[in-house]
Amino acid sequence: MNSSGFIKDSAAYYIDGILSKNRTVLSRAITLVESSLPKHKHLAQEVIHALLPHTTPSFRLGITGVPGVGKSTFIESFGKTVVDRENTLAVLAIDPSSSKSKGSILGDKTRMNTLAVHPQAFIRPSPSSGSLGGVARATHETILLCEAFGFNYIIVETVGVGQSETAVSEMTDFFLLLMLAGAGDELQGIKRGIMEMADGIAITKADGSNFIKAKSARVEYANAIHLFPPSESGWIPEVSLCSSIENTGINELFESVERYARHCQLSGYFMQKRRQQQLNWLKFAVEENLKNEFYQHPQVVAYLNTLTETSALKTINPFMEAQLLMEQFKKGK
Repeated sequence: MNSSGFIKDSAAYYIDGILSKNRTVLSRAITLVESSLPKHKHLAQEVIHALLPHTTPSFRLGITGVPGVGKSTFIESFGKTVVDRENTLAVLAIDPSSSKSKGSILGDKTRMNTLAVHPQAFIRPSPSSGSLGGVARATHETILLCEAFGFNYIIVETVGVGQSETAVSEMTDFFLLLMLAGAGDELQGIKRGIMEMADGIAITKADGSNFIKAKSARVEYANAIHLFPPSESGWIPEVSLCSSIENTGINELFESVERYARHCQLSGYFMQKRRQQQLNWLKFAVEENLKNEFYQHPQVVAYLNTLTETSALKTINPFMEAQLLMEQFKKGK
């Protein structure tokens, strides 16, 4: 039992601990929602459902960028600005997992030394585990836990490799893209798709001999933004320069994010986007449940095993077999 008399790992233990602002319990609750065990999933849903009425209004900031752009260093610097403005901050840093071992370094705390020990900040590195960049269901639920704890500013850092950006944009209010000056044309493919999702762009490492290149890149990106279709929010993304090492441009970028928030609050887009995100997550949950139920169905499992154990896979028509699998699934309902 804990000091409140609740049995450890009971729903009451997590609920009481989070509402009492116990960081150890919050960390354990996040581990709970990350678990794939059915009993943990059920307990996690019970905890989240009970905490929903206690969630505080927060601003959710998604951050992405190509490898080497300095995401962790930037978040350390930007995060200090956030807490200096009398905010409480939770940083959810998604670490890349090995596709073979599923192992993860989880080193973001070591790269955010100052922020990691700040009393107003909480850093939680989580493994991506190769599932939609690791930021789908577990990260969405972790945000709710952090809001119930009382954090009013939440940063979600992506692994920066493609699919995860879409997932993060579906759970945040502002999507910030970090870019490097002179990164090369080989990155243009990923830039275009992500730039269209971005609410703001920051060119990092704008210092020393790189400053001139960064200024030139800002002009190029600002011009490119005007070639994209208008955003639903009516906001034109701003392109900023910053240096985490010299701590320049960070305050200006924070003000840019604040301007966006005020713009969306006044226009009503902020709540409109939140409602659409809720609907999208509902559909996602339905799809996940249907997929899990389908692949756990005994007749579907047996049919797939039969195909796998024979040489039939070499000659099957996948679409026809999929239809047969659906028929097997329906028969058992």
